[in-house]
Amino acid sequence: MFKKMTSLLAVLLITVSAFAQKTLVNDPAHSRIQFTVIHLGINDITGNFDQTDLTINTDEKNFLNSKIMFSSEMNSINTNIEARDKHLKSADFFDAETYPKMMFVSTSITKGKSKNYYTLKGDLTMHGVTKPVSLMLVYRGSAINPMSKKETHSYQVLGTLKRLDFGVGPKFPEMLVSNLVRIKGDFELTEK
Repeated sequence: MFKKMTSLLAVLLITVSAFAQKTLVNDPAHSRIQFTVIHLGINDITGNFDQTDLTINTDEKNFLNSKIMFSSEMNSINTNIEARDKHLKSADFFDAETYPKMMFVSTSITKGKSKNYYTLKGDLTMHGVTKPVSLMLVYRGSAINPMSKKETHSYQVLGTLKRLDFGVGPKFPEMLVSNLVRIKGDFELTEK
C-alpha cells in the first residue's frame, strides 16, 4: 500500500512539475544577435548573426529557475560588406569552418535592480573556447501576434565580451579592432 501511494505521489509531482514548465522558442524572422566593435578607435562597425536560435525552458512558478540557451551559426555573419563577412568567417577571426556555432547555456538568473531586468550568467562557447559570462536579460513584454494568433514574448540580451578571451582575431591589435565587443540580442518567442 505504501509503495502504491509513493508511486502515485511521484507521478502526481512529475505531472504538476510538467505543467509548471513551458518551452519558448524564438521566431527566426523576428530575432537576431547584433555585435558592435570599434574600428581604428573611432568608428562603430556593426553586424548580425542572421541565423540565431534562443530557447527558454521557463519555470512558471519562479522565472529565476528557468534555463536559457542560445546559439548562432557563424556562417550567418552579416555586416553588409561581403568581403568583410568572408574575412570574419576565415581563420583570422571566427574560423567558421572549424567552429560553426557560438553557444550559450545559462547557469543562473537573478533579479536586476529594475523591474523586468535580470542578470543572466552562463557559459559561452565561441571559437572552441568556453568561458563564463554575465549578461543582462530584459523582459520587454508579451502580446498576441495578430498574424499567428499566438502569445508572443519579447526578451533582449545585452552584454560586452572580450574577443581575445575567445581567441578571435588575435593578429589584429586593439587599435585596429577593439577587444571589447558589445552584443545585443533581440528575440520574439512563442510556446513550442
